[in-house]
Amino acid sequence: MGMMNRLNTKKEEPMIEEGQLPVTQWKLKETGEQQFAASLAKEFGIHAITARLLMNRHVASLADAHRYLHPSLNDLHSPFLMQDMKKGVNRLIHAIHAGESIVIYGDYDADGITSVVILYKFIKELTPHVSYYIPDRVKEGYGLKIPVVDHFKQSNIKLIITVDCGISDFEPIAYAKSLGIDTIVLDHHEIVDRLPDAVAAINPNRKDCSFPFKYLAGVGIAYNFLIALRGTLRKEDFFKNSEYPNLKEYLDIVALGTIGDIAPLVGENRIFSKIGLELITESKRPGIRALKEVSGIEGQRIDSCKASFCMIPRINAAGRIGSAVDAVKLLLSETMEEAMPWAEKLDSYNRKRQAMERDILKEILTKIDEYPDLDKMNSLVFASDQWHPGVIGIVASKLVDIYSRPAFVISLQNGIGKGSGRSISEFNIHKGLQQCASLLLSYGGHYRAAGISIREDDIDEFAFMMDQIIRDSVQSNDMVSQSLIDTECDLQEVNLKLLNEISLLAPFGCENPEPLLCARNLKTASPAVVGNSHLKLRLNTDGASHNCIWFGMGKHLNAISGAHIDVVFTPQFNYWNGASDIQLKIRDAAVVS
Repeated sequence: MGMMNRLNTKKEEPMIEEGQLPVTQWKLKETGEQQFAASLAKEFGIHAITARLLMNRHVASLADAHRYLHPSLNDLHSPFLMQDMKKGVNRLIHAIHAGESIVIYGDYDADGITSVVILYKFIKELTPHVSYYIPDRVKEGYGLKIPVVDHFKQSNIKLIITVDCGISDFEPIAYAKSLGIDTIVLDHHEIVDRLPDAVAAINPNRKDCSFPFKYLAGVGIAYNFLIALRGTLRKEDFFKNSEYPNLKEYLDIVALGTIGDIAPLVGENRIFSKIGLELITESKRPGIRALKEVSGIEGQRIDSCKASFCMIPRINAAGRIGSAVDAVKLLLSETMEEAMPWAEKLDSYNRKRQAMERDILKEILTKIDEYPDLDKMNSLVFASDQWHPGVIGIVASKLVDIYSRPAFVISLQNGIGKGSGRSISEFNIHKGLQQCASLLLSYGGHYRAAGISIREDDIDEFAFMMDQIIRDSVQSNDMVSQSLIDTECDLQEVNLKLLNEISLLAPFGCENPEPLLCARNLKTASPAVVGNSHLKLRLNTDGASHNCIWFGMGKHLNAISGAHIDVVFTPQFNYWNGASDIQLKIRDAAVVS
């Protein structure tokens, strides 16, 4: 059976004809009161543009600004503010002292893999009686399962620590308890209506949880758990005859999991990621060094973009079409000789994943082109029994990027669909699924991403219902690709000082986007198509001139040649052959009439 015609969408960027500019809807963010912007600029000696960028990132006081510009581990909240943290830590310490067998049970994505790595690595230093288990995505699926609990019983496991999963695994956790196996849940996914019968259910989304930051990835909760564990053991003088563990050294792995889960890069997550990316750049960990080598970025400064597009896809590829355990072994490797074969294996998985993804996306886009009128639809849902379940989430993400609509891509087998959903910022996909629960066998996830299990016969009704839910909750003009402009500027203001200040706002990602500036009436020069249909040009105005790149937009060469344009862009450093200069990464352009 081939692809099913489950389509609810609106056609956007693929329909743009050559010369049709701009390609997005431009929207200038409100900058707030100018007096506070002036205070920020004066207090920190920064450009007025940088001050406005801070205000657009919800900086509301000078203290907020200091924490934003200079994130520190000292700014972390106490992990004991999380409900059940003390219970979970005490239960693990009891297991360590009693010599009980412990297993860490994680998810097969980058967040779950990195969570398993840091927990296993730390606890292994405390007790030899610890192992880890990551289920097979295709054969076992997400979350704890009863057959696995039976296996743990046979292995004399006394304590399960679930990480990046478990908060909805009511039956397996209750079953484990009936067999005399306790469970500690470390999870960040949305809580539907109740908690599992675990010794500790640690999740900031609990209504009774007083931990102020609610947007940790699973690996962030695992890291907080280790902070609490280390502190409690220190009070017991556990480390009096050994070296006190340095948890900062784990932040390279924490950063990969946090960025890989597309967690908001604000608050705790931004602290973890900023410090972690610096550690990744240093490359002291053999597994990280090997991963950078196969990704072709060794010797480079690693930012969130390089982590997202070079390193994390290879970690994810292991869990998608190979074995997530291979990625765990890479990150636990203690020498380059041990690490390189695992890194090369992950690289081969990634190449295979890319080919699968291209084929599925091409198939869907071809099908979309067959539909004459899609303007009134609000989402898209596709299903096929020919698609590997390990790559459908990536395809759903790409569809959201292209069409600015929530998207579900479903892999069918024996009348049952396993699907991945991705959403736009204006729509909480998990809450949407709650309203469709009667049609679903199971579901889980969070604001922007979710997974579902559904009967094939119910997919059409699900698509219709989801379309109605989105129609009722999201304004149609919010479902058009937008360029949210931070502020307008003159091209002369884009200099090395401004770029150095903007770099303090990194790492960029979810909820902390790259700054978007707008400059008006600029003269284009030397436009050319380079690489894979990228548009390279130079923009000039009185007293300033900068090189520019507009990725994937070579089709607009004729439209801008010799023209004056308004442009929306992110200023950045372009590193090449050991040198660097200023480059404008164009987001959109409009020809000045």
